[in-house]
Amino acid sequence: MIKYRISCKDCSKDFDSWFASSKEFEKLKKSKFINCPNCNSFKIEKSLMAPSIINNKEQSINLNQKKHLKIKNKLKEYKNFIKNNFEYVGDNFTYEARSIHYNNKKKTKGIYGNASAEDIKELSEEGIETETIPWINDNEN
Repeated sequence: MIKYRISCKDCSKDFDSWFASSKEFEKLKKSKFINCPNCNSFKIEKSLMAPSIINNKEQSINLNQKKHLKIKNKLKEYKNFIKNNFEYVGDNFTYEARSIHYNNKKKTKGIYGNASAEDIKELSEEGIETETIPWINDNEN
């Protein structure tokens, strides 16, 4: 497919049109199937349009960057919510989680802190529900 800018010699209006090939354009013009949409004149000429090139790699990178930024912002929102609504227990997370679970230790707030993957697995096996959330540091871009 090729796109041409078509100019009318009678009314000087320009319009764009697509053709299968330059030969197809010439064939249609000779058969008088192409006319000006403004004045219906068959006195038209073509000029080649500049191609519109889309770099899919750049477009893909921009989309990935936008998605990454969106996810990162959502994680920051979760982090702020957790910091404002839960108690930070640091490296004592597994101890505190077990205390709450086994000793019916009531907390006015939920807890969050640090635990290894092995600790989380053990808590799960004991029936203690936890969630792991990726933590975005404040100084990260």
